Amino acid sequence: MTQSSHDSAEPTTRWLDDEQQRAWRELVALTTRLPAALDTQLQRDAGLTHFEYFVLAVLSEAPQRRLQLSTLAAQANASLSRLSHVVTKMEKAGWVKRKSIVGARGSLAVLTAAGYAKVVAAAPGHVHAVQTLVFEGLDDAQVRGLITLGQALVSQLDRGIAKGTGKA
Repeated sequence: MTQSSHDSAEPTTRWLDDEQQRAWRELVALTTRLPAALDTQLQRDAGLTHFEYFVLAVLSEAPQRRLQLSTLAAQANASLSRLSHVVTKMEKAGWVKRKSIVGARGSLAVLTAAGYAKVVAAAPGHVHAVQTLVFEGLDDAQVRGLITLGQALVSQLDRGIAKGTGKA
């Protein structure tokens, strides 16, 4: 909504200007359509959601293919409860094992050989989808700009969440 469409609103509301509104709508389109397209590809080709793939990929790159659940949740951009639910599902599939941490709270998620094989098999199709959906249309300067913009947006998001904005 812009100020012109809601002139009777409280004066403290900072409405989006026309350029912010255009940028916001593009961001909404991207954040809605890209995850759906990645999920479609991965579910069709590998029987995984994008989030499941991402968790497996993060574990595959970790030392000894294991991470504490809280660390894995942070690296996968997820709440601990969402991650725990997905790890339980992946345990049933034989891709991940939970291991207690002796003398400490929490547990480790450990990628199994089957989990590693699953992510290795899914990776080429996923990378192709990412190349096709995102990077083929960008030049090197745009990719660098995407990195800078992504970092700024994630930092702003983290600051807003820390202030309590957007929390349920």
